[in-house]
Amino acid sequence: MTPRTSLSKDEIASVAGELSEANKEFMRRYPGESERRQPVHTVYGGAHLFQADSAQKLGEVALRSLRKYAPEAETLARALGLSIDAALMQKIYHRIVDKLQREPVEDFRLDFEDGYGNRPDEEEDQHAGSSASQIAQGMRDGTLPPFIGIRIKPMNEDLRARSFRTLDIFVTSLASETAGKLPRNFVITVPKIQLPEQVHAAIRLFALLERKAGLPTGSLKFEPMIETPQSIINSRGEITLHSLLEAADGRCGSVHFGVYDYTASSGITAAYQAMGHEACDFARQMMLVSLAGTGTHLSDGATNILPVGPHRAAPGGKLTATQEEANRAAVHQAWRLGFEDNLHSLRTGFY
Repeated sequence: MTPRTSLSKDEIASVAGELSEANKEFMRRYPGESERRQPVHTVYGGAHLFQADSAQKLGEVALRSLRKYAPEAETLARALGLSIDAALMQKIYHRIVDKLQREPVEDFRLDFEDGYGNRPDEEEDQHAGSSASQIAQGMRDGTLPPFIGIRIKPMNEDLRARSFRTLDIFVTSLASETAGKLPRNFVITVPKIQLPEQVHAAIRLFALLERKAGLPTGSLKFEPMIETPQSIINSRGEITLHSLLEAADGRCGSVHFGVYDYTASSGITAAYQAMGHEACDFARQMMLVSLAGTGTHLSDGATNILPVGPHRAAPGGKLTATQEEANRAAVHQAWRLGFEDNLHSLRTGFY
């Protein structure tokens, strides 16, 4: 029997055409998760302190710390509160040592904001140029981490002029030393983004710099930091995040969360500003839901307790056994805090 239908081909085509356009627009906005490599961490360090071999030096410091405070797998397991098979812990320990020797830093951000502070304009001008030279040297020597970038100052009214100038000096200096080449996976992080207009201004600036410095079109990538409640929900009660991504015009591949500025902006006192605070979980889940399926990489924020002991020996002196133990306890506690923060992020969808 021939199936009986009611709809004509033209009627179906009319409905299907409208649906097809909507589906295509959805696929444009949500192309799916990216297969690009994502760094497991980003180190933010003052731009004035950066050297071409900073990543290697950080690895050496970390390896010395591991060998001093956890010289074998069992001690590390106790420090992190892990109760797992000894053979598995031994395998993990060897992998940590290998990673610290081979690729201790996956991503580094030369920081002209919180890690740099407010300095005289002449000093920041000089550091913008000298840090670009160090990046160029690292490119020649092959010592840069797989991902690298700079963080400029915010684009608010107080600091936008300084932010623009630092970026101009850095990019112009780098391009002149490298014949218009950038490091692989280079990105420009802009903190405290609140408005799509700030993103649009950054993108316009990037395009101008590319033309003037002889860089390939689209080579300067944008990375916003979510650090204020207004970057989550705007004055009209709308979710801001996707509008920030749209304003980047295809140049945004990653978004970072700033724990301490966000909690401070939310009125949370310093004693409770931490990675696991409920306010941070709310903001990160808004990021996760808003940007899921867009191929955008997300970063969860920083643990700001460094694994450093409170006691240092005087020149030519030695620490007492009590001081050594206090140092060990402080380092182990900081390691465990970072480990638990990472596990919390994994459980809540941040990799």
